[in-house]
Amino acid sequence: MNSHLKHLPALERRAVTVETVIALAAEQNPSEITTASIAKRMGLTQGAIFRHFPTKDAIFEAVMEWVAEKLLSRQEKVVQKGLSPLATLEAIFVAHIEFVAEHPGVPRILFGELQRGESSAAKRLAQTLIHRYAERVHHLLEEGKQCGEVDASLESEAGAILFIGTVQGLVMQSLLAGDVARIRRVAPQAFAIFRRGIGRTQ
Repeated sequence: MNSHLKHLPALERRAVTVETVIALAAEQNPSEITTASIAKRMGLTQGAIFRHFPTKDAIFEAVMEWVAEKLLSRQEKVVQKGLSPLATLEAIFVAHIEFVAEHPGVPRILFGELQRGESSAAKRLAQTLIHRYAERVHHLLEEGKQCGEVDASLESEAGAILFIGTVQGLVMQSLLAGDVARIRRVAPQAFAIFRRGIGRTQ
């Protein structure tokens, strides 16, 4: 047994478990991750895992809570800088791309939960995350229209969907290519195209 993890406080061991699942998801299909594989990677017994999480679903619920907290926190830090609406959108776009590049297992887990046919706490958290994210983008697009940075005729709900879809498309392409670092190279050009599409017409 991993003696270091064995003596960690409960909250820290839960956090390490979440990080382990995200790391495993970068290497394999998240649906194939088992409590046995999590325990093996951590150097613990399955019993040690179950002392903190009663089920595998509870582990993935904690993972989605972590993802939502980290991603929305990065978004909020950008907003607090007081940039213009378009500059804020670009910074959020870049922050999201950086988050994925740092944690390539996250989009695999997110897509996997959203594709599940049955309802689960993790799936509901994923849906709530997307909804809150879209609300923020929608608000910024409306602000951009008011200050003249964004075309006044833009349908902001559609713009928010396009923004999120652009990020998701870049992520999906990088996963298919097996080159997560690719999103860092392509992201600036992708946002430039989005920006031209929503910008104020002369």
